[in-house]
Amino acid sequence: MSKTIAIVEDEADIRANYAELFQRQGYRVRTYANRREVLESFATQLPDLAILDIGLGDEIDGGFELCRELRSAAPALPIIFLSARDSDIDVVSGLRLGADDYLTKDISLPHLTARVAALFRRVAVMAQNSRENQLLQGDLALDMDRLSAHWKQQPVELTVTELWMLHALALHPGHVKSRDQLMEAASIVVDSSTITSHIRCIRRKFQDVDPAFDRIEAVYGIGYRWIE
Repeated sequence: MSKTIAIVEDEADIRANYAELFQRQGYRVRTYANRREVLESFATQLPDLAILDIGLGDEIDGGFELCRELRSAAPALPIIFLSARDSDIDVVSGLRLGADDYLTKDISLPHLTARVAALFRRVAVMAQNSRENQLLQGDLALDMDRLSAHWKQQPVELTVTELWMLHALALHPGHVKSRDQLMEAASIVVDSSTITSHIRCIRRKFQDVDPAFDRIEAVYGIGYRWIE
């Protein structure tokens, strides 16, 4: 069965162009112009992936608010921001709110479809049975089948991208993972500052559960490691 992609974009021509692009790729597509339409529709049935613009009509940051609402209602839903806004503040804000990826509208269409396909592949791999899908490291418990993370038996709500990065770090405690290796683990191609933003988000979410959390260590000039 083909995957369903929801496109949330307030400009009709752009919305139609993206819809046509993904329909040609064999996806089912649902389109929305504003936050209200999305919330009403998603209350009945979730898509397999959501692509959000930030500015939605009169709501300058409507996409950010929508991401927050969707992430709260569906922690495992893959979400991509696709926006004309390219400032570091917007990118970091989108990732902190729980997006799995942040793309700008100057991205080529082949690159866009490749990023979407890569995110679907990550979700599919998580659903496959593997001994590594259940990972226990001290107080950390990862269940990649259920897309869940627990710290000291308390749930930690991570995105798909964050789960993959954390899994790569915790699988071999003490081993340093470069930013390139973390990108490979998460099947994304981003700049180093975006990797740093993801790591900060992971730390913050664990510290919300346990303020003393300090297991992810930065190794200057190289990357990060999970310490026991």
